[in-house]
Formats: sequence, C-alpha cells, structure tokens
Amino acid sequence: MSSSRLRWAFAAFVAGVVAASFAAGSLAGSTARTSAVKTHATAADLAYVKAQITKAKAIPKFIPPGPAFDAKKVAGKSIFNIPISSAIPFVLTIDQAMQKVAKRFGIKFTEFPTQGQPSQWVQGINQAIAQKVDLIDLQAAPNPYFLQPQLKQAKAAHIPVTVTHLFDIHQPFPPNVTALVPIDFTTAARWEADWAIMKTNGHADVFIIKSAEVVPSNTIVAAMQDEFKKHCGTACKTKVVNVPVTDWATKIQSETQSALTADPNINYVIPIYDSMSQFAAPGITAAGKTGKVHIATFNGTPFVMKMLQTGNVVDFEVGENLDWIGYGNLDQDMRVLLGLKPVKTEHLALRAFTKDNISQAGTPPRVNVGYGTAYLKGYNKLWAGK
Repeated sequence: MSSSRLRWAFAAFVAGVVAASFAAGSLAGSTARTSAVKTHATAADLAYVKAQITKAKAIPKFIPPGPAFDAKKVAGKSIFNIPISSAIPFVLTIDQAMQKVAKRFGIKFTEFPTQGQPSQWVQGINQAIAQKVDLIDLQAAPNPYFLQPQLKQAKAAHIPVTVTHLFDIHQPFPPNVTALVPIDFTTAARWEADWAIMKTNGHADVFIIKSAEVVPSNTIVAAMQDEFKKHCGTACKTKVVNVPVTDWATKIQSETQSALTADPNINYVIPIYDSMSQFAAPGITAAGKTGKVHIATFNGTPFVMKMLQTGNVVDFEVGENLDWIGYGNLDQDMRVLLGLKPVKTEHLALRAFTKDNISQAGTPPRVNVGYGTAYLKGYNKLWAGK
C-alpha cells in the first residue's frame, strides 16, 4: 500500500466516523484561548513531563484486561462484524486480526462489507438479526447513537452488540450496547502536551487542530489542555481551531499558516489525528516556520511516521498497534459470547515515537511494527484459562 493511498484512506476513515458522529461541539468553527491559575512550569513539572515521555517511548507491556478463560468454549458461535468502511486499510488490518483469532477458535466470523454509508450499517444490523447471529460487532465504528432503533431490535432479539475503537475510556457508555473496546485517546493527548512542554522548556505556545464532530475529539482536546494547565499553567498557551473533516484539504493549511503569521510565538502544532498533518505541514512551510515549529500528533499512520523519520516538521507521534487492537476486540467479544462480565478496557497499546526510536518501526515505518509482541503471549495465556 503506497503512502499516498494510506494517507487518503485514513482521511476517509475519519470522514466515515464523522458521518456517524454527534453534532459539532460548541467550539465548532471558532477558536479559543485557555488560561490557568498556575503561572509557570516548575522544575518538578519538567521532571514529570520528561518521565512521562520516557514512559511513552517504551515498548508496551501486556496488561491482562480481565480474568483468564477457556476460549475453546466459543467454538460454533457466530460474530457478525460491521466495519465503518471496508475500503479503509486501517480498518481492514484490524478486521483481519479479528478474523484470524475467530478462525483459530472455531467462531463463524461474517464480515459485512460497507462503504461508510449509514444505510449499509442499518442493513447489516438487520441482516445480522435475521440470521440470528450470536454477537454483532460495530468495528471502528458505526456510531451507536445513530443506530438506536436497530440496536433496540438486536436487544429484543437477545443479540449482544459490542462497539470497538470509537470511544475514549473516559466517555459515557452508549445505550443498547453490551460492551465497548475503548481506546485511551486521553493518554495520547497528555503525552503530546508533555512533549511540547518538555521541548519548549515549559514555554509551549500550541496551535491545536480538531474536528469536533468526531466522537472523541472534544475529550482529546480537554485532556490536552488539562495537562498544559497542570504542568505549565499560563507559561504555556493553546489556541484551538475546529476544522470539519470535509474541510481538511481546503482549510487546515490556511488555518495553520494564518495562526503562525498572527502569533509568531507559536512553536507547536498539534493536529489531534495525524492524517491532518499532510495539510498542517505545508502551512508551517508557507509561514516560513520550517525547523522552528513542529508537529506532535496521534495514530501512527505510516506516511506520518515516515514524515517523522525523514523530515523536520513532525517530531512526535503516538501510534497504535492495529493487530493488538484486533486481538483486544476478539477478547471482549469472546467474553460476551461466553456470558462473562465485559472488561472495562483492553489496555490496548500506545507507543510514542521520536527521532530516537522511529527506526524500530521499520524503514520506512510499517503498520504494527515497533510495538513488541507481548500481546501475543499475553492473550494466548489468557485464552488458555491460565
């Protein structure tokens, strides 16, 4: 898969999420500055953020999400998987990991192909109910708040529904859903703030780009701003701009350039989803700030990881292991199928990459590389009932 195709595929992924997400938050189409009571970053704060970055860059450890169980008992059960869009490599990589685990344990795994259309998600749920499957997985994920009539029908048919890779671990649980596999978006956000504080010696002036209509966006920004407030106070500043996904290609570059021109003290740009970086980076260049203003971001998309590896604009990236996510999704699904209590979180891995460790993700960086293999041994032991 070429970098160009991955770039646009992931942008399409986020656009698909937008199509099924809440209305934009109160900051949509506007900018805002934050302030804090604290007046500066102390030596203790700088020591703290450095420790956080050291932790973030380490190869992730496997944390058992819950009690062990005998996964062989799920043989003969059926899972009906409805992805946000089958056209997106990001999503397909997770689905393939899920299929691999399902096949191993004798689960009938049905992949319902979609092109990101809400009508297709409705059709998929209806088909799953008609087939009397044992579980429906909304993967990466059709937003359950817009599918309530169908989810109520699934509940009436006694078919559990899981929602995977959409909600942050701190967001409220949606109705008529049996279990979630949330992502720790907020930890990634705090690490990005910690990096900016550390690299600017406690004087970060940050331009944050969000898309408020994507479900976890406001939660991500709130965590980031809270981290700046706690560990930098008014010595650090943030400016937030909302750019809907449909406007990324036309507005992010100009918004970035305008912000840097208006405020020459800005030293970091944080696009909360890393595919935004393809548009933010040219804005930095156009403002004449290459080498002076850097990007910290999240997702671990290979083309952005390559920007970090070979360029001088992106210098911090928090990535995800998609294979690990697939294993986590099936762990939760199998627990539900066996009538076990769903776990609150699968502790899915995050790892921060900088110039110091990006080579561990491959040259050029590749999906799922650089996160270690602890999850393979961990889940195998867990599923063996040990």
